[in-house]
Amino acid sequence: MQRDTLTAAGCARTFEDKASGKNADRPELRSALDYARAGDTLCVWKLDRFARSLIDLVTMVDTLRERGIGFKVLTGALANIDPGTADGRLMLQVVGAMAEFERSLIKERTRAGLDAAKAQGRTGGRPSVVNEDVLTVARARKAKRESVSAVAKALGVSRATLYRHLADDS
Repeated sequence: MQRDTLTAAGCARTFEDKASGKNADRPELRSALDYARAGDTLCVWKLDRFARSLIDLVTMVDTLRERGIGFKVLTGALANIDPGTADGRLMLQVVGAMAEFERSLIKERTRAGLDAAKAQGRTGGRPSVVNEDVLTVARARKAKRESVSAVAKALGVSRATLYRHLADDS
């Protein structure tokens, strides 16, 4: 959907990061910023695909403007706003601040939910494949001087998992 929108807008080249949005290392964004030249317009599908914080947003848009590069958001609240004008910059900053606030609320709610679940004795993640029976067999085979690799293979667990559980014995 994002690619289709960018193509329909006439974008000559698209850059696509695959990593999580919270990841600060976004090589394709860096490549797009390096690729853009004066007179170009950098188009993004939606504002949250471009910047993760208000400071990042303002800094990157200012840098683009100083380099003579336009900036256009294709969908969402800023689709018809020109960030090259004073009004457009104000709207960009307001919407950017709201998006940053929303992300903060989501993080707080997630943390509160995880804390509440932990207080009730629930933990996330996959259940361990090593139960007490598997651990007893592993200890017995280790005592017979069998290698950890052989024990792990026989029990159907990874060496790292076996090492982790056997380290608890120390």
